[in-house]
Amino acid sequence: MPLRARQCRHPFLAGLAGLAALALSVGLAGPAAAAPAADTWNEVGSDRADPLTESQGLASVEVPAGSPNRYTGIGTIPLSLSTRGWNHVGDPDASYDGHYIEPYQRDDGGAKMYRVQSPDGKWSEYVHTLGPGEALNNSWSAVSPDGRWMLSGEWGTMNRLLVFPTPGVNPSTSPSANLPLVSTVRLDRPVRDVQGCDFLDATTLLCSSDDPEGTLFGMTKPLLRIDLSAAPNGAADVTGRVTALRQLPLRSACSGGFETEGIDYDRRTGTLRVIVVSPGFCVLTDSKTYRFTRG
Repeated sequence: MPLRARQCRHPFLAGLAGLAALALSVGLAGPAAAAPAADTWNEVGSDRADPLTESQGLASVEVPAGSPNRYTGIGTIPLSLSTRGWNHVGDPDASYDGHYIEPYQRDDGGAKMYRVQSPDGKWSEYVHTLGPGEALNNSWSAVSPDGRWMLSGEWGTMNRLLVFPTPGVNPSTSPSANLPLVSTVRLDRPVRDVQGCDFLDATTLLCSSDDPEGTLFGMTKPLLRIDLSAAPNGAADVTGRVTALRQLPLRSACSGGFETEGIDYDRRTGTLRVIVVSPGFCVLTDSKTYRFTRG
């Protein structure tokens, strides 16, 4: 599968991915809609993002109290997964009761996988068999505030988001059974290369797009807001109204193509965080996790 299809288009990260795999093998639609007047997200700071362990996604975990923020990157993929072909991890999320969920994909086969850590620390795997027309990509996961439903996304230009019962949380799920696709979010306009989404509230998503073209919303690398017609319930599709709020920061000592990665909204502090990977050699030095608060 080409790197673009695996959501890892940064050439330096692609090289790092190869080195990481080697180490493991030896045991190592027109103008954008106007943003809601009250929905302005202001940059308030940033932290360096490590290209090996913080280059794909991030999640705040509320339970148990005092849990550290979690990150994913090419260096966080366990050997036990990579040797079975699960070689790409996306943007994770956590339910409000402390279940932590990482989305995985592989270059072959007809399935994607969600790796779940329960609050007691135990890991389990939930595999979803692809349905007709479903893309192989598994870019991100976002758990609804009630914990019962998980949204996930595909790569490329898409007009939908996928809805699953939350693995490990929804009582209908089991590691020994196929994780079913139960409904979709039908978007009112297409989105491109969404790398992560998180719930702001029961009917509002914030998403990071790695769109390099800028033709959909009049800007590249936008922060998107998706307003749902109803909270997902797994019984029926809902619609989503897409709005571009702002361009994400693109600052580096190097010139070239940036890569927008995962997103997290921490409801405890009201802080939004988004990873942006720098171009070229600067992936090592000034890739950032940017912090925003609502204006």
